Amino acid sequence: MPSQEATLLANFLLAPAALRNVLTFDQFAAILPSAQRSNPAVRDLYQELERLRNEDIQAVRENINDEIKASRPLRRACARRRKEQYDKAVAGLDLVALETERELSGDPSGSKPHTLRTIQPSIQEACQTIEAQIEEMESELQGTMQELKEVAGDLSDLRYGSFPKSVAGADLTEEVLATLERLEAACEGAAG
Repeated sequence: MPSQEATLLANFLLAPAALRNVLTFDQFAAILPSAQRSNPAVRDLYQELERLRNEDIQAVRENINDEIKASRPLRRACARRRKEQYDKAVAGLDLVALETERELSGDPSGSKPHTLRTIQPSIQEACQTIEAQIEEMESELQGTMQELKEVAGDLSDLRYGSFPKSVAGADLTEEVLATLERLEAACEGAAG
């Protein structure tokens, strides 16, 4: 059974590669000037092009096979490296979790992994940081919600014709545009 690499390369580089799949004899003849189309040399020329194309296809097939042979040691080395990394992992943790912990701890070298004594304070600190971030996000959300409610109320007033006293002497169009701009800014602030 061919490897995925061989299948991928063959599908990408070889299908449909034969000249008759790309350009039939009639299509080839139609490209030529009308006076030359009935010339017997046209069929010979097409057959020569087909032979050259088949040689190119065969060369590509051989190159694919050579590439597959060359990639076997690389695949073995990758598998060996993956196994070494897996063997180094702490029992019960996967490599992704270890890498994430290393990035979050700010220790780029990763030379000092956590022990049972050091992990608990680190987890508590991380929990406190996350809780502080959640509180900050909730307060921002409350502010945004309040602003959206105010803008929606102003737009509702405009819809039903009860205008604020400040608008009595001003241009109504400008007030509507200003309110809509506030709504847009509040929505963008909530999304960003």
